[in-house]
Amino acid sequence: MAVETKEYRAEAKFQRVSPQKVRLVLDLIKGRGVEEALTVAAFTKKRIAPVIHKLLTSAVDNAKYVAGEKGLDLDVDNLYVKLALANDGPRLKRIRPAPMGRAFRYQRRTTHIVLSVAEREVAAGLVTKADEPKTAPKATKKKAVK
Repeated sequence: MAVETKEYRAEAKFQRVSPQKVRLVLDLIKGRGVEEALTVAAFTKKRIAPVIHKLLTSAVDNAKYVAGEKGLDLDVDNLYVKLALANDGPRLKRIRPAPMGRAFRYQRRTTHIVLSVAEREVAAGLVTKADEPKTAPKATKKKAVK
């Protein structure tokens, strides 16, 4: 029997930065507790880090709101970043002047960022790891002394 955990999401779409650069920051916060993830996002020296900090704050606020509306018991200190994705958005086609009157095309990438937070399962009464049955140690034969 699986215990269902509720996830709370926040999305930021059409961010004007490449997904590769966003993933650098998202990999730092993925799987961490919310407090630690907020601290890491606040002190990361990347241009997208404040956006991710704001998005993570929004996901936590969504969790508080939904839990309050549905009457769920939510421990905010027990939340962690369950999912952090940076998907491709539409690309903006641009033209750059080139030598001899020509023009080169390039693409400006956009990103859709998805953050999902969930509550960690408390070990009270739940089996988190299967215990292996303990076996008796094997008896060793003693060598006869001649």
